[in-house]
Amino acid sequence: MADLLTHVLTAYVLATLLSLRDDRITPAMVTAAMVGGVVPDLNRIGLLVPSSTVEAALGVPFAWDALLTVGGVAVVIALGTLLVPRRLRPTTAGMLSLGALSHFTLDYLLLFPSGYTHPYLWPVTAAGLPGPNLYLSSARWPAVVAVAAAAAIYTAAARRRTPD
Repeated sequence: MADLLTHVLTAYVLATLLSLRDDRITPAMVTAAMVGGVVPDLNRIGLLVPSSTVEAALGVPFAWDALLTVGGVAVVIALGTLLVPRRLRPTTAGMLSLGALSHFTLDYLLLFPSGYTHPYLWPVTAAGLPGPNLYLSSARWPAVVAVAAAAAIYTAAARRRTPD
């Protein structure tokens, strides 16, 4: 759970910082970035609905793990972007992508004790990327750092919005 919180708060921090410079990034767009930070973890739906169940229902091969790749996330972002009005699509796509990119960046820093890394760059390559092995996904300190950064950014943004 700390891993998910870290992804959401990192996207919040980045999008809020951008909102201080760009008026197009409204609170709704900050939320879109936070949703984008969760998109790569949609593969965890497989814990509730196994791939075999989806295969049987659709009649085609299916795997949830594709959602933890750049290609799978790009498809989800494209579909999500189609759900908003046309005038908001470019900004929404950018914010969803920002969140997903921050997620992939944090995952790149993960330590995988098994040595296996996810093939993030699929469909370009199925090879995993060697990372700096900075922390385990179960570590709590990244969440603590994310909470502190989010609180600081929230306070700074609130002070900037209130007239003196």
